[in-house]
Amino acid sequence: MRDLSTLPNLNIALVQTTLVWHDAPANHAHFEELLAQAQGADLVILPEMFTTGFSMESELLAEPEDGPTAQWILAQARQLDAVVTGSVIIRDADGSHRNRLLWARPDGELLHYDKRHLFRMAGEHEHYSPGERQVQFELKGWRIRPLICYDLRFPVWSRDAQNTDLLLYTANWPGARRLHWNRLLPARAIENLCYVAAVNRVGIDGKGFAYTGDSQVLDFQGESLLNIGEADGVFQVSLSAQSLAAYREKFPACLDADTFEIQ
Repeated sequence: MRDLSTLPNLNIALVQTTLVWHDAPANHAHFEELLAQAQGADLVILPEMFTTGFSMESELLAEPEDGPTAQWILAQARQLDAVVTGSVIIRDADGSHRNRLLWARPDGELLHYDKRHLFRMAGEHEHYSPGERQVQFELKGWRIRPLICYDLRFPVWSRDAQNTDLLLYTANWPGARRLHWNRLLPARAIENLCYVAAVNRVGIDGKGFAYTGDSQVLDFQGESLLNIGEADGVFQVSLSAQSLAAYREKFPACLDADTFEIQ
């Protein structure tokens, strides 16, 4: 196992709020006001499709890879001296549309993860192309793996094979299925022996669907460190690498995990 004992705490900020339907400049302005409250965080997490709401109008809304939101999120990362992340609708270089999580570093590097599991009940699979690979990022020595909304329902894709320290979910998860959200997130933390941070939105979207938030942070035993409920705002929590290391040493179930490859 890796030695986590020398890693610093990881300070994360969850931004749970309403979204303006199909209006990226309005959402940029709204998040700029909120992000002033995220000072001191190492990682700032925004919801899924935070510039538009969960929309299937990809032809209308897709931005190029280096478009306005890419430039905006990099500017926020520089200003906060933190990683800022969340998903947006992107037109890839090959012309496909992606539900893409942007990982903006304060040094100007922009990485990404494309949503693997597309929510067919809303027709997402008809308007977007799926991601093809898991991605892991490093921040202050922490190994962080991002996933997007519907990915949460698929334990094989969420399963850790790289000693992930933090699973990160960004979402537009509707209130009608909040029970599933609140039960699956602890399961992912327990089975992967890692922290889980999950950011959802609140409010009503342009199609009339209600979102009840429940953004939260869980430890490696599935215990709640932060649960925002339906509140609107920015909420911070600090994660301890030493606590994670001690639990993995005491209960190293990962040593008995099955090995497999994802095709």
